[in-house]
Amino acid sequence: MRAANFLYSSSNPKFRGVFNGLCAVILFFFFFDQSGILNNPLLKNQSFADVSAQGYSNFTVIRRHMSEIDNHTLSGGDSTVLCSGLHEHRGYADQCEFLRSNPVCSPDGFFDYLKFFYCTCRDFKILGYIALGVWLVALFYLLGNTAADYFCCSLEKLSKLLRLPPTVAGVTLLPLGNGAPDVFASIAAFVGSDKGEVGLNSVLGGAVFVTCVVAGIVSLCVADKEVKIDKKCFIRDLSFFLFTLVSLFVILTVGEMTVGIAIAFVSIYAVYASLVAANEILRKHSKRLKLDSFTPLLPMQGSVFSPVEEDVPMYSPLLELETGEGPPRLHDSLPQWMWATNLAIYSAKANVHDEERPPWGWTEDGGEEVERSLCGKVAFLLEAPLTVPRRLTIPLIEEDGWSKTYAVASATLAPVLVSFLWSSQDDAIAIVAYVIGIAVGSVLGFLAYKNTERDRPPQRYLIPWVLGGFIMSIVWFYMIANELVALLVTFGGIYGINPSILGLTVLAWGNSMGDLVSNVALSMNGGDGVQIALSGCYAGPMFNTLVGLGMSMFLGAWSKSPETYMIPKDNSLFYTLGFLILGLVWALVMLPRNGMRPNRVMGIGLIALYLIFVTFRLSSAMGFIPWAA
Repeated sequence: MRAANFLYSSSNPKFRGVFNGLCAVILFFFFFDQSGILNNPLLKNQSFADVSAQGYSNFTVIRRHMSEIDNHTLSGGDSTVLCSGLHEHRGYADQCEFLRSNPVCSPDGFFDYLKFFYCTCRDFKILGYIALGVWLVALFYLLGNTAADYFCCSLEKLSKLLRLPPTVAGVTLLPLGNGAPDVFASIAAFVGSDKGEVGLNSVLGGAVFVTCVVAGIVSLCVADKEVKIDKKCFIRDLSFFLFTLVSLFVILTVGEMTVGIAIAFVSIYAVYASLVAANEILRKHSKRLKLDSFTPLLPMQGSVFSPVEEDVPMYSPLLELETGEGPPRLHDSLPQWMWATNLAIYSAKANVHDEERPPWGWTEDGGEEVERSLCGKVAFLLEAPLTVPRRLTIPLIEEDGWSKTYAVASATLAPVLVSFLWSSQDDAIAIVAYVIGIAVGSVLGFLAYKNTERDRPPQRYLIPWVLGGFIMSIVWFYMIANELVALLVTFGGIYGINPSILGLTVLAWGNSMGDLVSNVALSMNGGDGVQIALSGCYAGPMFNTLVGLGMSMFLGAWSKSPETYMIPKDNSLFYTLGFLILGLVWALVMLPRNGMRPNRVMGIGLIALYLIFVTFRLSSAMGFIPWAA
């Protein structure tokens, strides 16, 4: 845990400075690379002849191979067949000429990573590997950091403005904040890059990783503590998860999706959330129940990473007893630290105290605030290319770090960014979109300048600010996740690996690191922390499956309406579902047999199952198991 603290804590500017500086250099290199022209990934109608940026010489190359290209259409399957010849590049001098002759093979990202690797780094492939590898880590960090430092802040403010009870917020906005990277990566795969199989493998692969590896490690960590898990909550969560997986199995078997079916699939989580909320309402209004005998649904006081020796209890029920004869009282809101528990390792914020406790849980000895040294200033300058663009376009009204300059700039530039993303390829329509964006941004910027002060965030008209931060965080999620999927597709093209395998492993592992760190930290504190950690190993993946895949399939079906949306065909998904169900059944059998106490047998079994799963999937992908390929 200290290693994670050392690497990711805001009080360690040296590591952040080096990492962000390296990422900034790579980013600038992508921008100024003549073979990696900046593209708008939302524009899908780019033609083969639109190669003016490549010059007349490239146009002659395209004409030379026009007969070969004409044999293929732009459909997904035909383009895959066409691009499969990248490594052999028959009829072309090298891979670079092949890519310039076949623009359809370029991934749908802002940067053309394949051309960067094969054209710019043609003679220095090792530099290409390093640059793309570091940029992959940077995109994972940006995705998690956007969720932790921007999206979750907006969700917290929105919950308070809407006066949502903690129970409702805990099963709606809270999992959306902690599961945002998985959800939006799945949506970007389905909608942005048209790689639905990557999104499916990413979400299901992450579910297998969390339910097997994370739950297994949690079981090993608490095996000697004799902690007992609440049986009713555990069976409830796993029953809903199993029903979700069976429903998904039916959907994948049919292979077709409509808007109504997608809504019905997402509604499973609505039913689950309603049951959890109803459970809390019954506790509140039933005087005959002994409230202290129940395991608290959500932690309420202190930090999940705080030492257990502290006087203030780390967990308390959502309901508190009145001193008189009145009914039990519900807490007003969730504490701030909870809104990004699973994303704490990505947060770049300094230790901000909430009731004299750090929201992210990591503190240095003594708790003293780190002075802004020369090293810290250098780190701030190096990370500016990664942080400033988001600060300039995502409205934030936090007390700490408030800046009127950034607030006015975000209100002005946010509509411009949206107009850039949604502008058409048609020059006339693009000009109109930019004019509208600049006009709307100018009006909002003027209003922001007149209604804000330099020393404190606005106290009125908070809904527009919070909604603006919420919407623009989603916009950045989409941009970063779409770029992440495009980069994984690039690695698939370079190594000759199916991008679905990379989604199952790399994308799933990257998005699950927050779950691993936070849940293990919870379990190490013992007590109720084990209950919450183990519940998170199943409730989190269930939310990502129902909401992440459900919304992805809904948007895909909506885009094809009134026609039927065809789900990407990938028979290996059935093996993933089988291993996922097997892991749930193993936990469902082993915990009750051991009196609802996690033990080493359960943990070792879950981890071994995941190792078998990864070995099986990789072996089948490489052709060692032909019948499963």
